[in-house]
Amino acid sequence: MEHQDLSEADPEIYKALKKEVDRQESESLEMIASENFVPKQVLQAQGSVLTNKYCEGYPGKRYYAGCKHHDKVENLARERACEIFDAEHANVQPHSGSTANFAAYFAVLEAGDKILGPRLSHGGHLTHGHGVNFSGDLFDFEPYYINEETERFEKEDIIEAAKEHDPELIVCGFSAYPREIDFQAFREAADEVDAILMCDIAHISGLVATGEHPSPFPECDIVTTTTHKSIRGARGGMILCKDEYAEKVDKAVFPYSQGGPLMHQIAGKAVCFNEVMKPGFKEYSKQIKSNTKALARSLQENGLELVSDGTDNHLVLVDLRDEQVTGKDAEKALEEVNIVVNKNTVPYDPESPFVTSGIRIGTPALTTRGMDEEVFERIGEMIAERVNNPEDEDVERSVKRTVSKLLDEYPLYEDSGVEF
Repeated sequence: MEHQDLSEADPEIYKALKKEVDRQESESLEMIASENFVPKQVLQAQGSVLTNKYCEGYPGKRYYAGCKHHDKVENLARERACEIFDAEHANVQPHSGSTANFAAYFAVLEAGDKILGPRLSHGGHLTHGHGVNFSGDLFDFEPYYINEETERFEKEDIIEAAKEHDPELIVCGFSAYPREIDFQAFREAADEVDAILMCDIAHISGLVATGEHPSPFPECDIVTTTTHKSIRGARGGMILCKDEYAEKVDKAVFPYSQGGPLMHQIAGKAVCFNEVMKPGFKEYSKQIKSNTKALARSLQENGLELVSDGTDNHLVLVDLRDEQVTGKDAEKALEEVNIVVNKNTVPYDPESPFVTSGIRIGTPALTTRGMDEEVFERIGEMIAERVNNPEDEDVERSVKRTVSKLLDEYPLYEDSGVEF
């Protein structure tokens, strides 16, 4: 086997990777709420020789020989996850948040069973019952909604929906909800109809891990998450649960829905969890929330309306209906000045998911770069200025200059030895 540097072996891929490094490092302010930048040690684990090995099964019970070092890695990932989240059991093998949700559903349900979940336009996720997704195709999903007056999920509404639909399982946890989740309210709704309670904490896992958001345990029975958003780790998924569901969850992951685990990714998850247990990550989580509040305040002071009038976590959801601009157009206008956000539906949105009436803005990635409240106040001003003046060339030039200055002032991987 001939070993070559990637730049020699495949210059086209090498060039694309180098360009992506440049984009992340010096071309744009990354403000998509579901994205982050991982540290070098996570990249090293993900690019390791663990990718060479098949490890079907679980530690101590593999279908292949030669897995003792992989067992050590997976056990560390599981033990660290349980400690961080105060969980009784952890399965770190899901390849993504979507596959984690797939396995979690089938651990306790059969196809056709009824699930109560949030609508996509009310902060939910595709895997919470959307018709184009396996969840909406394989299960009988019924919705609950954000309260139109408070723009929050209210206990009375959730309980009423639970009584109306009588589901076997209730899903909470959201991809575009700027407020804390009231797990007790969902527990009461689940108890009212004798349903299992599952929570998808993909977006807020880093905040939950450090106590900056309430824990879903003990109210929730099963908890799913990604490992690459606010928790700043390897891309992938995980399922946490109470002991009574452990065996069913493990069987639903392997052999029911997956084969061999991606051990290099599991190593990256283990390294991530180790970082979370260090004091610096707690401070990072606190800064995420402080930065988001500063951003929210700045956006409002500069005339933009926020869903629920603020935020408790890592994101804000801007309602643009009064601005008479769509989320699609706002996203495009901001990308043109190198501020990257995503268009997003707002509750009771008259537009389609491809157009939307809002934008979702997150702070984890720029907080990773070291930006603080003062910077986010300035960013809020720039976002509002650009959204309100999308055709103004002077505004465009001014914002671009400031963005470029901020990127230079807060380097990402500079001097870290990271190439890709």
